[in-house]
Amino acid sequence: MYEQFNAQFAPFAKQAADSVLKANALALENAERLFNLQLRTFEDRANAAFGFIGAAVEVRDADGAKALAPKGLELARESAEKLYAASQEAIGQTIKTQEAIAQLIKAQFEAAGEEVTKTAAKATKATKQ
Repeated sequence: MYEQFNAQFAPFAKQAADSVLKANALALENAERLFNLQLRTFEDRANAAFGFIGAAVEVRDADGAKALAPKGLELARESAEKLYAASQEAIGQTIKTQEAIAQLIKAQFEAAGEEVTKTAAKATKATKQ
């Protein structure tokens, strides 16, 4: 009896371990993509901010300050838009990753359900004979 249980449990455990490894790989790939996205966004915004600071340092009079104000507002607007776009992209990537992980789990449960059904059918045949 234990031999039969072990024979059924071992493939299921192997399949579960494979699914967990695949899910872990998907999650790590997603984390890497998100990190790269955030790093690119930060680098872009830092370059824009340093450019603005460089222009602000060169201001010498009130007219220069008046000309700089719209550039500052434009920088703030652009930064907000880029950060919003980056967050939307991150959410989209995370949703796709979660869907892929859900498909792995669904496939595992379906395979386990089929295996249980086959085993139950064999057991039913064996008891009828």
